Amino acid sequence: MAKIKTLEEALKRIAELERENEEMREELEYLRKKKDSGRKKHNAQWTATYNDVVTCIGKGMTVIEIAERNNISVRSVYRYKKYFDSISGDKKT
Repeated sequence: MAKIKTLEEALKRIAELERENEEMREELEYLRKKKDSGRKKHNAQWTATYNDVVTCIGKGMTVIEIAERNNISVRSVYRYKKYFDSISGDKKT
């Protein structure tokens, strides 16, 4: 960066930096509003679905029935079951 020698150069540089700051504020706002991709965190909806899956497994429902009932994939049912097994110490399949 060259040394600023005149008032005009300083004002021009200030304007450039203000534009850059505005762009960065816009990007920051975008990132704040951005939703996380991938699996959801353990929020209220996740907890409700998890509790229902565990209850259904306890009742002897099939994986497909549980998936259809909760509007989730079969793989998600297995994921919930694996999580339940990990925290309960139960290793039955």
